[in-house]
Amino acid sequence: QVLLVESGGGLVQAGGSLRLSCAASGGFFRIYAMGWYRQAPGKQRELVATISSGGSTNYADSVKDRFTISRDNAKNTVYLQMNSLKPEDTAVYYCNAVYVSWSWGQGTQVTVSS
Repeated sequence: QVLLVESGGGLVQAGGSLRLSCAASGGFFRIYAMGWYRQAPGKQRELVATISSGGSTNYADSVKDRFTISRDNAKNTVYLQMNSLKPEDTAVYYCNAVYVSWSWGQGTQVTVSS
């Protein structure tokens, strides 16, 4: 069973930056494509960024050119650098594998004030 622990969220003003981290314990982390997801109040969880086992990345249009996903396989960790944050980025952010479904972590709250 893989355990996921997200961290790095907080309260920032619009235009600010945050770096999220997600540490995975157990499993063969390096072979899995990983993703960052977010869920805003009253909305469904959405996938915002993915990174393949080889390092290829993809982004939702809403975050393209502002967010950067990366991974450190030696540390079993995936990151999300978020720049130029907007109030609409406010959500709980989660990480998970993309093509398999591990148990969700507790997420990390990101709040962007206008």
